[in-house]
Amino acid sequence: MSCRVLHPGVLTTVQDRGRIGHQRMGVPVSGAMDQLSLRIANLLVGNDETAAALELTLVGPTLRFDERTLIAFAGAEIGAYVDGTRIPAWRPVCIAAGSIVTTEAASRGCRAYLAVGGGIDVPSVLGSRATYGRAALGGLDGRALRRGDLVPCGAPSELSRRIAAAILEGTARQGRVAVASWGAAATLATFFRSGNGIRLLEDEHTRMLTSESLERLWSAEFRVGAQSDRMGYRLEGPALELTTSIEMLSEAVAFGTVQLPPGGSPIVLMADRQTTGGYPRIGDVASIDLPLVAQLRPGDRVRFRPISLDEAQRLYLAREDDIAQARMAIALRHR
Repeated sequence: MSCRVLHPGVLTTVQDRGRIGHQRMGVPVSGAMDQLSLRIANLLVGNDETAAALELTLVGPTLRFDERTLIAFAGAEIGAYVDGTRIPAWRPVCIAAGSIVTTEAASRGCRAYLAVGGGIDVPSVLGSRATYGRAALGGLDGRALRRGDLVPCGAPSELSRRIAAAILEGTARQGRVAVASWGAAATLATFFRSGNGIRLLEDEHTRMLTSESLERLWSAEFRVGAQSDRMGYRLEGPALELTTSIEMLSEAVAFGTVQLPPGGSPIVLMADRQTTGGYPRIGDVASIDLPLVAQLRPGDRVRFRPISLDEAQRLYLAREDDIAQARMAIALRHR
C-alpha cells in the first residue's frame, strides 16, 4: 500500500519518536516535534505509538491513496478533506481506494500529524524512520516530501483492521468517507490552546542571571523569531545577562533546553537539536509543555513561569496515565 504526493505542502516529513541511543556518537534524536500528537494519531488508527507518520508544517500536502486506508489527523488545526468532504481531526477515518486527501493552512498551531493504519514504511536508519534533513538521514531519501513521491505504507495491524471494520459497519458514510463516532478526549486534543505560559525548570545557570534578567525571564514576553526551525526557536525580547561571563566545555543538551548565547536572546532547543552545546543553560521546558512549544509558529508570543521538578514529574506521569487509558479504551472497544 502507498500514497502518491500530488502537492507536498510547506514542509512535510516522515517522523516517528526519534533516533534514540545514538547521541554519544553525535547523531541527533530528531523525530516528531509534537510527540503527544504523533502518539495519539497512531493510537487512533491502531498503530504502535512508535510508528512513523507524516509531520505537516503550517500547510499540509495533497495525497492520493491507492487502497482503502484508515487515517487520523492530530495536532495543529489543519482543515482536512477527502474528495472534498471535510473530515474531523482527532478521530479515525476510513477512506476508499483512490481517495484524495487535501489540507488547508493551519488556523491554529504549527504542526499536524497524519497517521495511517500500518504506519509509513520507509527504511529504518539507526533504529528510526525519522527524517533529519541536515544530514539527509532517514525518512524518504532524507528529505521533505516532493511532488510525485510515492510514500510506502505498512500492513495494518489486526487492531487497525478491526477499527476500520467497525467504522465501516457502524457509521453512516459521507460519500467515500466513513468517520468514527469516537475520538481522542478533549484533554489530549486541546493542549496547545493553553494561555498559562510555558513551564520552565531551573537549570545549572539560571541563578547566574542578574537579578534584573531573572525578573525578565519570569515576567517578560518573548517572540518566536523568524529564524526558528526544527533545531531550535530563537526568542526575541529583552536581553538576558549573566552576572559574570563563564567559559564552558560543551555539555549534553535535551529537547526543551533553553540556552543563552552571548547576544542575550534565549534559544529553545527542539527535535533536531545538536547533541551537545557550549552556551549557558538557563532552563528546561517541562515535558508536559513540549507539545505546546512545538505548536508555536514564528511571530507567536510566549511567557515562561517556574515549575518545580516534583510538579513537572507529577504532570508528566498524569499525562502518561491519560495516554495509557486511551490506549486501553481503544483496545477494549475493538476486541
